[in-house]
Amino acid sequence: MALFFAQRVTLGKTKYSEVPSTLKPAVKEILVENGLTFLVTEE
Repeated sequence: MALFFAQRVTLGKTKYSEVPSTLKPAVKEILVENGLTFLVTEE
């Protein structure tokens, strides 16, 4: 599920702030590993 949400954040379909709180750490890790740290925002 984390990979699914990371992909949605990358594609702009879901904001990081909309990711379920239980998945945020894993999604953040995936985004950071892929050089997409700028997408990890709590707007």
